[in-house]
Amino acid sequence: MVNLNGKLFSSEAEILTHKNRGLKYGDALFETLRCIKGDLFFWEDHYFRLMASMRIVRMEIPMEFTMEFLEGEIKNTIVENQLENEAVRVRVTVFRNDGGLYSPLTNTVSYLIEVEKMESPFYLISENAYEVELFKDYYVNRDMLSNLKSTNKILNVVASVYAQENGCDSCLLINTDKHVVEAIGGNLFVVHGDTIKTPPLADGCLDGIIRKKIIEIVEATEAYQFAEESISPFELQKADELFITNSIVGIQPISKYRKKVFKNEIGKNLVGKLNAKARMAQTS
Repeated sequence: MVNLNGKLFSSEAEILTHKNRGLKYGDALFETLRCIKGDLFFWEDHYFRLMASMRIVRMEIPMEFTMEFLEGEIKNTIVENQLENEAVRVRVTVFRNDGGLYSPLTNTVSYLIEVEKMESPFYLISENAYEVELFKDYYVNRDMLSNLKSTNKILNVVASVYAQENGCDSCLLINTDKHVVEAIGGNLFVVHGDTIKTPPLADGCLDGIIRKKIIEIVEATEAYQFAEESISPFELQKADELFITNSIVGIQPISKYRKKVFKNEIGKNLVGKLNAKARMAQTS
């Protein structure tokens, strides 16, 4: 079952019309997160990112859209799907209500909550091969809209098709300055020795929640140095490790880029710290 504005519908129900602005114009934002037995991973971070994004795109934030209200709606949807004792993937989509062409008739919004069962309650490091390639057909813009978790993801879709056509698991995206920005499904981190580096938001990468948590972990760990700097494609084959982060997988190691095969030592170390951080957030 899915939750549309507080009402529960069968997941097969046809509840959105051809007038939906998320469908017609990509006029929507979304958050994906983990929920483990009723505990939402990093919910406060997700909530405040959603509220900030709604302000940036000039959506009207309803008075009832408190952190407690949306958390309750998510948990109610999980219970109605009989997943309260499971690891759950949650997606909350907020879209401007119907009406208008590019210029909307209203800035009021609706929300849709979807949930599905996951296998693992915590973040795990995959030992499977994961090969990436650079996607150079189209570019990420260096602006604030690129930082948002919006449904304007046609670049990511086309890059995913390119990856499938070329036998890769994912692609790395570049911006208009030809700097590597992120992967199709998350933020990118590059490891050189004890330095862990990720592109700055000014380069156009997603303002990812797990990106933020990894930065906090690295900055608090004496064994590592952190750098938030632009990444040249030429750096990739010189790196010791590459990994991708997002709220569902946590840390996805990259095993191969072109002819370079990468280690996966720091990624394994960080995933334990990430799980510990998630548990601390749940109990605080």
